[in-house]
Amino acid sequence: MTVKDFLIGAACGAAAVAILKTPTFRKGCASLIAAGLQLKEDASEYFETLKEDAEDVQAEKKASAKSAQA
Repeated sequence: MTVKDFLIGAACGAAAVAILKTPTFRKGCASLIAAGLQLKEDASEYFETLKEDAEDVQAEKKASAKSAQA
C-alpha cells in the first residue's frame, strides 16, 4: 500500500461521510425505509389473509367430512 493509495482512500472516506450527512441523503434514506416498512406491513396483511382463507378451507373440509360420515 502506497501513500497515494492511502490518500485516495482517506479522500473517498471523507467524501462518503460528507454525503451521508447531507439532508437530501437523509430524506432519501428515510423515504426508502418508510417504503420498506409499508411493504412489510402490506405483505403481513396479505399473508394473514391467506392464512385465514386456508383455515376456512380446512374447516369446510372437516365439516364436509363429518357430514359425509353421518
